[in-house]
Amino acid sequence: MDARAGFKLLNFDVGMAAWLFLGPRPGGEMPELPEVETMVLGLRESILGQRVRRVRVFCDRLMGQVPSASLRKVEGGRVIGLSRKGKFLLFHLSNGSMLVFHLRMTGKLLLVPSARPLTKRDRLRLDFSDWDWALNFEDTRRFGSLDILHAWEPGDGLLRELGPDALLVDLVDFRELLAGSRRPLKALLLDQRVIAGLGNIYVDESLHRAGIHPRTPADAVTPAEARRLHSAMRQVLRKAIVCRGSSISDYRDSHGRPGTYQKHHRVYQRRGEPCRTCGAPIEHIRVGGRGTHLCPACQKVPAAVRASARAKR
Repeated sequence: MDARAGFKLLNFDVGMAAWLFLGPRPGGEMPELPEVETMVLGLRESILGQRVRRVRVFCDRLMGQVPSASLRKVEGGRVIGLSRKGKFLLFHLSNGSMLVFHLRMTGKLLLVPSARPLTKRDRLRLDFSDWDWALNFEDTRRFGSLDILHAWEPGDGLLRELGPDALLVDLVDFRELLAGSRRPLKALLLDQRVIAGLGNIYVDESLHRAGIHPRTPADAVTPAEARRLHSAMRQVLRKAIVCRGSSISDYRDSHGRPGTYQKHHRVYQRRGEPCRTCGAPIEHIRVGGRGTHLCPACQKVPAAVRASARAKR
């Protein structure tokens, strides 16, 4: 049984659900699976076993509807585990509490010397007992969120609504997810209720490597294409984790270091540049309201999409 099954999410509203499940509005990106996994791996090396002495929150928006009493329950708990579900970063504490961070667009969890003065970007600081380091949640645009979960009714909570993890879903389940929807493939892959962890960057990169156009109806993907996409998705995510993610603008890991996977992007934010596979200029279109990068030569428009476009004229 999933160790997270008996938890209830407190800080939830409809607007948050739309953001988390469908992604940010056009013009904004957020850390995706590789960036969050990189933070988990970095923090796990440093923070496991540390006891939370004090939690200080400097932005009411960060906590949403979470009551202050939940904060007090966190203090005194020892960090016994760190994990990730989709784009959520989870701190498991010995006292039964769980901290659930969602970084959104500019959020970062940074280890800093405990004596370092606070800055106007800091939204939260965790101080630990008998340790000279603290954990800051830094968020310039204030879109990030923290939820505190406690053992509640089984099966309740926003985390339970997430689809299977993009790094873990097997090929059989992946093919079933595609076959059950007529939505454009990119829009489906961005929906966290269908598959968790993907965003604009890694969907574009995975589709390019698989040679599939992002407007392809999901249920029109052939078994061979589904196999290629599943393999490409896993390869892209694993390589991005090795590179500590993609630093497009704000993202840094828990030690303040940028990722380097952006150097390996084949299409994302390369509009007009030559495709690294065939040399054709990379194009930028919109799919489901999201900016999308693709190679028109490697990712041919499927016949069904062409026919639909002609019918609408």
